[in-house]
Amino acid sequence: MSQLVKKSFSLNGHRTSIALENAFWARLQKMAGERTLASIIVKFDTERDQNQSLASTLRLAVLKHLEAELASCGATKHDAS
Repeated sequence: MSQLVKKSFSLNGHRTSIALENAFWARLQKMAGERTLASIIVKFDTERDQNQSLASTLRLAVLKHLEAELASCGATKHDAS
C-alpha cells in the first residue's frame, strides 16, 4: 500500500503540511516544470473551492493534467493515422 509523504509549505503567510502519495508529489513536480513545487501548490490553493481540502484539490489537478495528456496523445495518434 502506498504511504503518504508530508511536505510543508507557506501559504498566505501560514505554514501548512500536505500529505500525498509519492506518485502525486512526483507528478506535481513535473507539472511545475521550471517553477518551484511551492509555486504550483500556491496556485492550486488560491484557485480551489474552500470546501475542498488542498490534498484533494492537488490529486484532482494531477488527474485532470493526466487526462489532458492522454487526450493530447490520442489526438496526435489519431491524426497520424
